[in-house]
Amino acid sequence: MDWHSSYNNRVADGVGGWRDYGVDPSQFSGTLMRTCERLVKEGRFVPSNPIGILTTSYCELLQNKVPLLGSSTACIVVLDRTSHRLHTANLGDSGFLVVRGGEVVHRSDEQQHYFNTPFQLSIAPPEAEGVVLSDSPDAADSTSFDVQLGDIILTATDGLFDNMPDYMILQELKKLKNSNYESIQQTARSIAEQAHELAYDPNYMSPFAQFACDNGLNVRGGKPDDITVLLSIVAEYTD
Repeated sequence: MDWHSSYNNRVADGVGGWRDYGVDPSQFSGTLMRTCERLVKEGRFVPSNPIGILTTSYCELLQNKVPLLGSSTACIVVLDRTSHRLHTANLGDSGFLVVRGGEVVHRSDEQQHYFNTPFQLSIAPPEAEGVVLSDSPDAADSTSFDVQLGDIILTATDGLFDNMPDYMILQELKKLKNSNYESIQQTARSIAEQAHELAYDPNYMSPFAQFACDNGLNVRGGKPDDITVLLSIVAEYTD
């Protein structure tokens, strides 16, 4: 049995607070993910060690002579078709789900220092070093998980998970009837659009609002945020 070619899914979410300092939050996260992508294309990675990809990419950014400021969460998911195992590294509150038979069989753990303050990689200006929160790539939560044909792998930023509980996501995934590109793309778009709609509903008790209440805050409604959804299905390889 030959499996679909190995893939590497990556999402990163720039920390929006940098806008207050005149810094575009997307620059850091975008550069980090493009660097990860280049390393993978160059074969400079070990599938079973996604933290290594993240570490090497972050080190490149630190050593880059072009000024780059900002912070970002990061989630890397690598499928090694040789071992049929999924290897993951998650730093912060982006994350992934593995769905099998309509149920979540594996998921990432969210990493928060405290409420609404996720683990993050950062590059701060000299005057702010030691003040801006910055975690090591080694702090990322790393897991390995055996996958099966038909497993659905959803990778997303916290803009999805803060606005849609698992049962809503599963309801949308049940509408996925086949593994062709158009169907997968339509389902991913539908999930992202529903999360975006809920994010701006002031009367909706979102997962984020529930978490806020659990932390003693009187919050209701969705959480407007960047929403990225990547959807993949483990399938047999056919020429």
